[in-house]
Amino acid sequence: MGRNRSIVSDEVKYEIARELGFADKIKVDNGAYDYSEITTREAGLIVRGLIQKAEEMMASQIRR
Repeated sequence: MGRNRSIVSDEVKYEIARELGFADKIKVDNGAYDYSEITTREAGLIVRGLIQKAEEMMASQIRR
């Protein structure tokens, strides 16, 4: 069975990792992202960052 496609682009996840200071652990080769060097904690921080960005986007939509 193949890997499920993510709803969030790898570019967005990479940007969050960059903001958090560990993007250097993510290998990028011809548009393929390799997350094998990040820790489970760092993966969780990316998820937390994605949730935070989504909440901010929803809040800005409500304020309109």
